[in-house]
Amino acid sequence: MNTRELGKSGLAVSELGLGCMSLPTNRNEVDDIVAAALDAGITFFDTADLYEGGANEEVVGHAIHNRRGDIILATKVGNKMNPDGKTWHWDASKEHIMEGVKESLRRLSTDYIDLYQLHGGTMDDNAEEVIEAFERLKDEGIIRQYGISSIRPNVIQRFLKNSSAVSVMMQYNMLDRRPEEWFSMIEEHNASVIVRGTLAKGLLTVEGEQRAAQTDSFVNYKQPALSEAVHKLTANATNLHAAAIHFCLQKDAVATTLVGARTHDQLMDSVHAYETHVSDATLDELTNLLELHKYDQHRI
Repeated sequence: MNTRELGKSGLAVSELGLGCMSLPTNRNEVDDIVAAALDAGITFFDTADLYEGGANEEVVGHAIHNRRGDIILATKVGNKMNPDGKTWHWDASKEHIMEGVKESLRRLSTDYIDLYQLHGGTMDDNAEEVIEAFERLKDEGIIRQYGISSIRPNVIQRFLKNSSAVSVMMQYNMLDRRPEEWFSMIEEHNASVIVRGTLAKGLLTVEGEQRAAQTDSFVNYKQPALSEAVHKLTANATNLHAAAIHFCLQKDAVATTLVGARTHDQLMDSVHAYETHVSDATLDELTNLLELHKYDQHRI
């Protein structure tokens, strides 16, 4: 599997990454999925302290323990669990970040995190304090690099402008191309995009049409436009799953594109899709189909 540098960090990440949020809670099942991912060449694993109230970090930590040196491990901070263990609130304070990283290290059974990410962000945050916390953790060797997971351009720009962040995680796929207008800004700050939502909640897979029929809307697509768009893509793509992954990897700003998996078979579907060649001409054709579809809907 090919790798790309994450920003100017010196960290090489696999073009296909495993988004761990979808993993099951059973340790044996997670061990199997993670082992299969590593064997397939996936080296980038992304989780967060929020997922399953921290339990996701625990199963990931157990699965990677014996192969820690083989992977680039990413997690996130900023959403603090409430005492009820079910709800949370936003806390981007330096104090919470410094305490949160300790808990993530414990759950992940590691003494360092490769990429620590702010899990959201608002313009009301004390950005200087947030960045100071990340820089301190970096200086202490607790984290190697840091970034942000956000879809808010003003938050992203402020964060990148005033820090040495190397990454921005955001949803990006064939059906949601809004982030493209921010790619140049991200690259100008020597950072890379980590793509989430690569498969648009399964709309860009073999099950896409069935999922579309059960979905009221996705981003700017509402029924029946959503079903029509997915139908057009499915009808004109030999392998829509593969096209969805390679569409994201066409962009120089993208370092890695995440896929989720609840089972071994789901993971391997994405691995095989990544390994399937999709020509630039095919990707352009599919993109043009969506552009024409939007135009037709506008006229109607």
